[in-house]
Amino acid sequence: MELLYAANSDLVSDSSAADSASAGSATSAAENQESGVAADTHDTSARDRELIPPPSGLPSKIGSISRQSSVPEKKIPEPSPLAKRKAYEKTMEKTKTKEQKLSDESDSSLSEVQRGIINPFPASKGIRSTPLQCIYTAEGHTKAVLCVDATDDLLFTGSKDRTCKVWNLVTGQEIMSLGGHPNNVVSVKYCNYTSLVFTVSTSYIKVWDIRDSAKCIRTLTSSGQAMPADVCSGSTNRTVAIPAGENQINQIALNPTGTFLYAAAGNSVRMWDLKRFQSTGKLTGHQGPVMCLTVNQISNGQDLIITGSKDHYIKMFDVTEGALGSVSPTHNFEPPHYDGIEALAIMGDNLFSGSRDNGIKKWDLPQKDLLQQVPNAHKDWVCALGLVPGVPVLLSGCRGGTLKLWNVDPFAPIGEMKGHDSPINAICTNSSQIFTAADDHTVRIWKARNMIDGQISDTGDASEDLASN
Repeated sequence: MELLYAANSDLVSDSSAADSASAGSATSAAENQESGVAADTHDTSARDRELIPPPSGLPSKIGSISRQSSVPEKKIPEPSPLAKRKAYEKTMEKTKTKEQKLSDESDSSLSEVQRGIINPFPASKGIRSTPLQCIYTAEGHTKAVLCVDATDDLLFTGSKDRTCKVWNLVTGQEIMSLGGHPNNVVSVKYCNYTSLVFTVSTSYIKVWDIRDSAKCIRTLTSSGQAMPADVCSGSTNRTVAIPAGENQINQIALNPTGTFLYAAAGNSVRMWDLKRFQSTGKLTGHQGPVMCLTVNQISNGQDLIITGSKDHYIKMFDVTEGALGSVSPTHNFEPPHYDGIEALAIMGDNLFSGSRDNGIKKWDLPQKDLLQQVPNAHKDWVCALGLVPGVPVLLSGCRGGTLKLWNVDPFAPIGEMKGHDSPINAICTNSSQIFTAADDHTVRIWKARNMIDGQISDTGDASEDLASN
């Protein structure tokens, strides 16, 4: 579906600056008078100045008043250093309080009116030679974007700013912002069947019904508890400590039918029956934190889960409907990577794994064998893997911001380009577009050029493509 965009408009009125200035001057005067600092009894320059005689013909009232007030003036004793210090501290405390109040009011008003927008990406020279064409940029997050999910109509982005934003890909506007997370939003998934959104922060999974004004209907924990509504509402301060008995949840995945949720927490993966919102057990066997997972359905009622861990290993689990308790892996993929696994992707009978060792491996799923490996696929950690819509092409993103495209069979590079100027954290696709989330606070939206037998086919200039949208 083609994306339409709306022009951005100024959201902050210039009058706020004037209001702040006048409020600041009034505050300063009131505070100085209150503290006693402004009552300067030692400045005698005004009294010592000579009186200027009035023009001729006018009575000299000033002179007469001056002569009458010849009584010596009573001096006010100078405040002690302690009194001065207390007055100063009182003034500064009130100033800080008022400034904080103004800042909070400003932030609140901005958060209400400043929503994210998807803007067209400016065309650049030499774009015809690149395998991907960036067409739009989703802007609105204030910190790094860590995760992304998408349908043909909706985009979901999670960020270090502790929010998950929901975007309309038809209008190019942010629809809503899901807040109240205790820390970074590290994973997000949307279920087409139930219209539920799942967001992860620390040891919690928040379940949102976006049909009902973005209402949080459940909170799931890494230990297997399911609590009604929003019980981990975020405060002004980040919650860094994980509660006792809980673990950091690194990633979640839904099975294709949306009936089961799998959450990588600590060295295991917790299984959730979403029909009842109950935990049914765990996938165990890793010796380090599970960093990523992907789910495929073998048959009706049987899920195939692939997990990647910091222990360098990839494991396979077969989970049948009704499975309870601890589930052991059915296979360990050998040989392991040289460092932790960061990303997994399945295309047909092939499994691809990306690692902190900068390499990518291609595995045969039915035979469970290593088919091919590229030890230095990137110059930095391979942080994300994705599939290009409609063609047998793998997309990889690294911590250096580079995007690379790979022909699946045989596994060979097609091309590369600078995706972002910062680490790429996640990649996802819908039926026609590619989405990359990065530390630069944005999500870029790409379309793939025509690729035949691993060769890039030119489809015209970017400006022509944008004009047609």
